[in-house]
Amino acid sequence: MQARYPGVEILPAGELEEMGGIRKNLIKALILAAVLIYILMAVPLKSYWQPFIIMSIVPFGFIGAAMGHMIMDLPLSLLSFFGMLALTGVVVNDSLVMMTRYNDARRNGMDISDALQDAGTGRFNAIFLTTATTVIGLVPLLSETSEQAQYLIPAAASLAYGELFATALMLILVPVLIAIAEDIKSLWYRLLPSEMRLPIMMILNFHTAESYL
Repeated sequence: MQARYPGVEILPAGELEEMGGIRKNLIKALILAAVLIYILMAVPLKSYWQPFIIMSIVPFGFIGAAMGHMIMDLPLSLLSFFGMLALTGVVVNDSLVMMTRYNDARRNGMDISDALQDAGTGRFNAIFLTTATTVIGLVPLLSETSEQAQYLIPAAASLAYGELFATALMLILVPVLIAIAEDIKSLWYRLLPSEMRLPIMMILNFHTAESYL
């Protein structure tokens, strides 16, 4: 139309314009939430790198949510993004449970391999039940056909399918990323000059000097 009428300017208006503004605000809210989640995890975990491993699962939850919309033949809507925002907290919580168990095992003297195995098997039931109860609780809403429910189904689909997909990957990906991070830390520690090892590793992990003596 602009090719035929160069003087005509097409602008979004009404509900379309409002949705565009809300989406921009949602992106800002997601970035702010990610920063706050990182800070809240970095302090109790006493590590700068472990929160990154935990939060690395979040994008896979978004992928699962998008796949869920394709399976249910739903368009991505504003409420879909609200569901993804809620999904972030659930996925982070599952990963945090496994990471906490791993840290406890390491403090108890286990080596990396045994600690990872203990974290995976010891927290499997808790993670599985969290996912199962969340998804089962959303099934009635997902199967509802009333007109009122249609507005909420996109958010429920984002949460249910994103949780299923992210949890399945999290049980594999988090232990793998922890093992890779530990290998990198070990290699870096050996490459650093001896006088710099203790200060650098203390900064990276918030730990006291006794942890490295």
